[in-house]
Amino acid sequence: MRILVTGGAGFIGVSVVRALVAAGHEVRVLDALLPAVHPAGRAPVLPPGVDFRRGDVRDAAAVEGALAGVDAVCHQAAMVGLGLDLDDAPQYVGCNDLGTAVVLAAMARTGVRRLVLAGSMVVYGEGRYRCARHGEVAPGPRRPADLDAGRFEPPCPVCDAPLRPDLVAESAPADPRNVYAVTKLAQEHLAAAWARACGGAVLTLRYHNVYGPGMPRDTPYAGVASLFRSALARGEAPRVFEDGGQRRDFVHVEDVAAANLAALAAV
Repeated sequence: MRILVTGGAGFIGVSVVRALVAAGHEVRVLDALLPAVHPAGRAPVLPPGVDFRRGDVRDAAAVEGALAGVDAVCHQAAMVGLGLDLDDAPQYVGCNDLGTAVVLAAMARTGVRRLVLAGSMVVYGEGRYRCARHGEVAPGPRRPADLDAGRFEPPCPVCDAPLRPDLVAESAPADPRNVYAVTKLAQEHLAAAWARACGGAVLTLRYHNVYGPGMPRDTPYAGVASLFRSALARGEAPRVFEDGGQRRDFVHVEDVAAANLAALAAV
C-alpha cells in the first residue's frame, strides 16, 4: 500500500515510517516540523524512498496534495503534552481537532477510506479505582488539604475510604480531565463521524507513555524514564514528587509501530 503518515517526522512517526518501509509499503510523510518538536527545523533521517513533504495538517491544500494516490492514512500529527494553562487551549484544539478535521475532509474529497488514528490513554481520565464497600468508583480531583497532609491517593467519593487502583479496560468510559485529553477524544469522535458519513474504516490506538530510541530528552512528553536517566547522567538524584509510589505503564515505540502495522491491516 501507499500510506500517508502525518507527523511522520516525530518521535513515534519516524518509528512507524521505518516499520512501514520494512514491511514493503510505500510511505509519504507530511510534517510541519513545528519548533516545539524540531527546534532546528530539520526533518530526521528517514529511510530511502520515503516521500517527505513539509506541511501543516491545518493546510487543506497541503493535505490534499499529500493524499494523491494514497491508499490509507496513519494520522500521528498532534500537539502533545498537557500544556501550562488554558491559554494553550487554542493551540491544542487547532493542531489536534482542526487539523484532524482538515485531514478527514480531504480524505472524503479524495476517496481515501482507511485511517489509523493515534489516540491516547488520557481519554480515560483518572483511571480505575475500586472501593471495598461501593465497588468501582470514579474519584474526583484530589483535595489540597489531603495533598498538604501527605495523603496522595484519592479517596472513595461516596464514603471517603481508601481505594484500590485497578487495571483500566478498553471498554472503560471516557473521562477526559484536561484540554489535551478533550482534544484527543474529539479526534476519535470526528474520525467516527467521517467513517459513518463516507463508509470509511478507522481504528484508534490509545497510546500509553511511549518510550524508546529517538525519544525527546528533558521534555514533558519524554516521561519520567528519560528525565530520571538525564538526572543520573548529570550525577544528580532524580527528582521524585509526592511519595514516589506512583505507577505508570510504558510501551516501547517499536511496539507502537508494530501496532500501527496491524491496525492498517485491520482497516
